[in-house]
Amino acid sequence: MERLRIDKWLWSARFYKTRSLACDEIDKGRVHVNGQEVKPAREVKVGDTVALRREGLTRTVVVKGLSGLRGPAPVAQQLYEETPESLREREKAVEQRHYSPEPAHTIEHGRPTKRERRDLDQARGWGDRWSASIDDDK
Repeated sequence: MERLRIDKWLWSARFYKTRSLACDEIDKGRVHVNGQEVKPAREVKVGDTVALRREGLTRTVVVKGLSGLRGPAPVAQQLYEETPESLREREKAVEQRHYSPEPAHTIEHGRPTKRERRDLDQARGWGDRWSASIDDDK
């Protein structure tokens, strides 16, 4: 096997879980072969450079082997070699995520708990009233 469709290679190299997901990403322009935007039927060969953008990060790999079957992860990792620049960029992104604040910690106010709700109602003077309207009969 000298050539293989890019969508099939991305699936067998375990970059995407299904071939249809690989096709969708290719159609969105997130996959480039040798610097050119491709279609799912584009064939790759050993030595081609594939750049794919996933989760805001661009990974650049060199095709080292072709396989039409999806095998175990250790076998799939032998189908490509990631470039040193891509590895540095990934490590940098991991470090930035490590030092960035957790988004959930920035939430100061949320939905009150049952106890907090009771305290709020007492503080506002609602008491036993079930409506916000003012009763004129009192």
